[in-house]
Amino acid sequence: MPRPLIGISTYVEASTRYGVWDLPTALVPAGYYELVQAAGGTAVLLPPDEPGTAAEVLGRLDGLVLAGGPDMDPVHYGAARDPRTGAPATVRDHWELALIAAALETGLPALGVCRGMQALNVALGGTLTQHLDGHMDVPGTMSWHPVRPVPGTRYAALVPEEAEVPTYHHQAVDRLGHGLTASAHAADGTVEAIELTDPAHWFLGVQWHPERDKDTRVMSALIDEATTRMALRVPRPAPAGM
Repeated sequence: MPRPLIGISTYVEASTRYGVWDLPTALVPAGYYELVQAAGGTAVLLPPDEPGTAAEVLGRLDGLVLAGGPDMDPVHYGAARDPRTGAPATVRDHWELALIAAALETGLPALGVCRGMQALNVALGGTLTQHLDGHMDVPGTMSWHPVRPVPGTRYAALVPEEAEVPTYHHQAVDRLGHGLTASAHAADGTVEAIELTDPAHWFLGVQWHPERDKDTRVMSALIDEATTRMALRVPRPAPAGM
């Protein structure tokens, strides 16, 4: 059986230097696709596109990873901008919210990482805390802290014990979105994982960065769900003349 096809959202940096070139570049840290591959999937990188194409794009995939990145514009959850909130990433916000909406509509299994978890919460009507301390200590360096699973959740079934995770964020989930439940917390009470309460739809968000860790359990669970979905697909008709 072929490996499931997992799309990973990317983002555009206006100026990226490589070799003799300095050009706008769509990119994502290599750890994301390496983790997908290590867990048994085939990774496909998804550059920002017109939001109206999201359903068509996801129709060709078996799973979705929403990567970490810059702060979401608080306009999406009806809040005034905190001075410590980063500059808007408007194109990315609209594209990833469209991807989430399409994944929710079609039941596509998905994993949100850091910003990706926050985007899921916002897409379902939740809000974010725009600044907190203690989860991003040194610029450009991951911090590590323990997270505790909430018994009875999907995440707890995957990782039943307290686990040390790599973290780098200054925003977090505040009010949970509709149909979501918290499935892990940090020692200070910060929501560290969220998931859909609908048991039929595998959609999990984690505030930390599994692509910077050797623990593949969360990604492997996404790949397992995507493999099941792939196996249930109706085969596409062969091209004419075949």
